[in-house]
Amino acid sequence: MAEINQGIVEEGNDDLYEHFRFVADKGQQPLRVDKYLMNRVENATRNKIQKAAKDGNIYVNDIAVKSSYKVKGNDIVTVLFEHPPYEFLLVPEDIPIDIVYEDDDVLVVNKPAGMVVHPGHGNYSGTLINALTFHFDNLPNNSSNRPGLVHRIDKDTSGLLVVAKTEAAMTHLSKQFFNKSTEREYVALVWGDVEEDNGTIEGHIGRHPKNRLQNTVFEGDEADEKGKPAVTHYQVIERLGYVTLLSCRLETGRTHQIRVHLKHIGHTLFNDERYGGDKILKGTSFSKYKQFVDNCFKILPRQALHARTLGFEHPVSGKMLRFETAIPEDMEQCLEKWRNYSKHVNE
Repeated sequence: MAEINQGIVEEGNDDLYEHFRFVADKGQQPLRVDKYLMNRVENATRNKIQKAAKDGNIYVNDIAVKSSYKVKGNDIVTVLFEHPPYEFLLVPEDIPIDIVYEDDDVLVVNKPAGMVVHPGHGNYSGTLINALTFHFDNLPNNSSNRPGLVHRIDKDTSGLLVVAKTEAAMTHLSKQFFNKSTEREYVALVWGDVEEDNGTIEGHIGRHPKNRLQNTVFEGDEADEKGKPAVTHYQVIERLGYVTLLSCRLETGRTHQIRVHLKHIGHTLFNDERYGGDKILKGTSFSKYKQFVDNCFKILPRQALHARTLGFEHPVSGKMLRFETAIPEDMEQCLEKWRNYSKHVNE
């Protein structure tokens, strides 16, 4: 059986794509990629697939191909489809929400890892928005028709989000995020021993020219043309040998900002599959070490990133509110393993 992987791809505030990835069987006979995808993507029309090819959204082994490309054994085929209108996706669902704070104007929730924030192609259900629309009536729509949403965090990142319950709160909070007056701190476990105890990463972030599933840092003449300014401040919390625990504070809020910036300085997030952190990037060649890292990946089957602190001005009272949530159990267990390992190595 060919391997299949499906998920949601967030590529900035306005674009949302459905992502399918297939690994062709070893014995796959040459077959046009449009026909190959017709056989594998449920409810996909020929027009939809050919439009994806025309838009440069069908890749084989990370290279964009035309619909006439012949798929061969072991080819990795990736396709991105634009999502349908949001109004068809907003189905209220009785999903529990971890509410950290609530009043008449705002709601602060602790999102678990694995939960998508808003619906899109391939994730019609189980999102935070599906849950919010079930539990709360008349949430205000933002400019992208997403009820209550002022900002977001990635599917496999855990942590705090503020939700607006009124139009006035939506406007006020959106301005704060735009003016960079909110406080957002993340805890990140990264590969490598970060040299400086603290620092600032500045680099324009935009879509990767060869891999639309990733963003990247653009420098020099390309910076303004292809990216948007982004600033991340970091501080070392704990050094654990081949990995380092960091506190990261966002000055801007670009898609995948921490993930992209930390990779840019050579410290990819631990187990961040999309950016290559799901491989051993630092350490020894001993098989015991490989087994240890694989066990860590099993305990924490996602990127090691948690939105721990969120601070903002209350849209009505004007009071500064600040919330903090504990590092989730999967990440804490992974950290404990690294603490024990580094202690043993240094003995």
